[in-house]
Order: sequence, then C-alpha cells, then structure tokens
Amino acid sequence: MHPILFEIGSFTVYSYGFCIAIGALSGFAYMHRQGNKQYGITFDQSNNLFILLVVAGVVGGKLFVIFEDPGTYLQNPKKLLSGSGFVFYGSLLLAIPVMLWYFKKIKVPVLGMLDVMAAVTCIVHGCGRIGCFMAGCCYGLPTESFLSVVFTNPVCQANPLNTPLHPTQLYEAALIFSILAGLIILRPWKQFDGQLFLIYLMVYASGRAVLEIFRGDIQRGFLIDNIVSNSQFISALVIAVALYFYGRLRRKSNLPIQNQ
Repeated sequence: MHPILFEIGSFTVYSYGFCIAIGALSGFAYMHRQGNKQYGITFDQSNNLFILLVVAGVVGGKLFVIFEDPGTYLQNPKKLLSGSGFVFYGSLLLAIPVMLWYFKKIKVPVLGMLDVMAAVTCIVHGCGRIGCFMAGCCYGLPTESFLSVVFTNPVCQANPLNTPLHPTQLYEAALIFSILAGLIILRPWKQFDGQLFLIYLMVYASGRAVLEIFRGDIQRGFLIDNIVSNSQFISALVIAVALYFYGRLRRKSNLPIQNQ
C-alpha cells in the first residue's frame, strides 16, 4: 500500500510507525482517563505504566521473533535491532506480568485495571494492524475473493506483489475493533473484575487462530509444518489459561455458571 506516509527532505515518516504512535497516544489517553476515573490513578502513574509497557512490548515482541525463526536471528543478531519484526503475542505475554507487578506496586485493584487495559490493548493493537496493512507486512495468501487487495509498492513487505491477497491485516483490525466495541458495551454489566480482560483474551485468541489460516507470511513459523502455526499454538494456550481463570474468578464471585 503506502509504507511511506510522507517525506520532507531527508525526513521520512513511515505509515507503520505513525499508526503505532496514534494508537499509543489514544491508548494512553483512554488508560489515564478510565484509570483516574475508576481508581484514582495519577498522570505520573499512567505515564510510568506507559513507559514500562513500551519497553515490555519491544522486548517481548523481539524475543518472540527469535522464537518464531531462531536460525535467522541467531545467525544475524543485528536484524533484531531493525525497526521491523515484532510478534504481538510476545509483547502481550510480557506486558501482562509487568502490569500485574505495577498495579500491585501502586496499590490499585489489579483485576479492575486489567479490564481497563483490555480496551487499551485493543486500541493500540488495532491501530498497529492498520499500520501493518499500510506497510504490507502480515500479509495474506493469494485469493480471488472480492475482498482481495493488490500490493504494488516495491518498498512494502507483501509477497508476491501485483497479486490479489487476503487483507489479513484488515481482517484482524476489524476483529480487534469489534472486540473493543463489545468490551465498552459490556463494561457496565460486567459481573466480576477481570471478566472483560479474560473475554478479550479468549475472543482475540480464537479469532487469531482462525485468521492464521489466511496468512501468507510463512516465515512467522509453524509448530507443525503448514498445519499448526506458532501463533495458533499460543492461541490455544491463551484460551485454556483464560478459561481456567474465568471459571475460577466467577466461582469466587459467587455467581452460578449457567448451563449452556
């Protein structure tokens, strides 16, 4: 699409970085507003959390890049220093313990704040996926569907160029923003703290497992060649763990689980 948003002399603004910045600023604004409104979190506390999560996101995202393609990055460690190459699950799974530690440190309700952070994560991640679409990364398989898009810019990462591909980036962005809308709608009726965060994890992981079927960037790695991707395996683990804690927290809230 348009990996370079605009250039002013030697100064280049890349679409992916721009979208991430928009998402981060929007997520920070939401986090501070809701955190302050619900739990009295100060601006400084929000700012510190934001910095910690940026660091955790970068480190976790890069570590999972190594996990997905260890040979490439162990042979050429300098590639890890490039601006590209992040795995969302790595960022998320490292950010969770950081949030748990920080919320305990500043003495705010941990589970309640995780519900706030579920929406924040959707905001940042959704904007990031739009950036992926602009940059051509995380592209889909060739298709003749009416939903297909054709990447022609030689700078973008999509492969092959000039071929109709599934816009998996937009599929995922639609999934994420739908989850965000659902979380906002459900917020007044949540039955226990932590419920929204666990719903986010389960719904996103389920959707991500399905979307992996349409992904064409096979370098992300497979646990079982061309059958189960690394992300599908992680999704299954996330769903299982989230289901366990959902049942546990619901029982603690003394609410009966309805028969399906």
